[in-house]
Amino acid sequence: MPRLGYPLAGRLWAGAARVAAPLLTISLRRRAGRGKEIANRLPERRGIDNTPRPAGLLLWMHAASVGETMSILPVLSALAQQAPDVTTLLTTGTVTSAALLDMRLRKPGQDARILHRFVPLDVPLWVGRFLDHWRPDAACFVESEIWPNMLRACHHRGIPLMLANARMSARSFGAWQRVPALARHLLAGFTLIQARGAEDAERLRRLGATHVETPGDLKFAAPPLPFDAAELARLRVEFAGRPVWVAASTHPGEEPLVAEAHERVAATYPNLVTIVIPRHPDRGPAVAAELAAPRRGAAQPPPAAGLWVADTLGEMGLWFRLAPIAFIGRSLLAPGGGQNPLEPARLGCAIAVGPYTANFTDHVALLRDAGALVQIADPAALADFVQAMLEDEVRRNDMGQRAMHVAQRHETLPQATAHVLLGLMRGR
Repeated sequence: MPRLGYPLAGRLWAGAARVAAPLLTISLRRRAGRGKEIANRLPERRGIDNTPRPAGLLLWMHAASVGETMSILPVLSALAQQAPDVTTLLTTGTVTSAALLDMRLRKPGQDARILHRFVPLDVPLWVGRFLDHWRPDAACFVESEIWPNMLRACHHRGIPLMLANARMSARSFGAWQRVPALARHLLAGFTLIQARGAEDAERLRRLGATHVETPGDLKFAAPPLPFDAAELARLRVEFAGRPVWVAASTHPGEEPLVAEAHERVAATYPNLVTIVIPRHPDRGPAVAAELAAPRRGAAQPPPAAGLWVADTLGEMGLWFRLAPIAFIGRSLLAPGGGQNPLEPARLGCAIAVGPYTANFTDHVALLRDAGALVQIADPAALADFVQAMLEDEVRRNDMGQRAMHVAQRHETLPQATAHVLLGLMRGR
């Protein structure tokens, strides 16, 4: 990619988006046919919404998918407490995140002040329609959401911008370095950037960001995952006397490796049950077929021994409480990147991850250095970890306690973040 100055690079990006708009409309319809979009909400992806804008101050927060959404739920609660008169418009880009929000935000007093919409794609006309309709008093993007047309449209309308829990991976940093003028211009448009860690902050500054702070990582401030207490009690009775562990947030190609680890451990523990939890529940039928395993999403009970696919939404808190040993996926196969290890840590699990965790370097390092997490290289090493945890309850419990201690960092960060956002809005 050539090193383009901002005006040229910006015009090329916007022009390409305009040309691609008809193709994107067709793509959205096809995605809806595959269950990747909600058909009757496709207009939202083009910035079309007939819902009236609520009166008063409105904050727009955008979180791309499930992980980002989970990290800001405590901020939403803090906003509702600190400013009940402010409406928060939360946009996401995936069906799964929308379903999760529908489950999590059904709390008295919050419904009327937290709205969910699907984010418009980064086409100038679509973004413009969205902003002209909702007229946000401030906008907050989460982690690594840097969309040129969205940011430029906000800037032209004088909307203050914040990037919260900002993440800049080595791969993204390298890509942005190839268009330095564009990166510098876009990042300079943020009134404030709160980076999740020192490494992210340094990369952002090197790309041209000027107002960068490092108050902490919102993922450390998330509450423990919710669960159904009655269902947990039932499952504990059902699994009584059987060793059990979970392979959570697995991605394609990892499930057969988990099955290999299961077979190795089952040679010593023949009644072992391994709960396989695909990161995307819609993969459940394919994963179950590949592993020849029953799946919870089809109301099939767990086997007496063997693999069980837990392909239901919003039950991760159930599985981490049921099983004290957890492997976190998207980490065994390159390029990987990892998934959030703090969710099992918060619930006292002994944790293993693979070698490819670049998106969660700081989290993995903190847990590993505290003796709460082990990095494994392959299915054989994963099997050794699971077997060691099954054989040594004292060590397993100690790892779990250490994990919980690490995960309790930055408990007050959501309240502080909400305070900053309110100041951003009211300082216009």
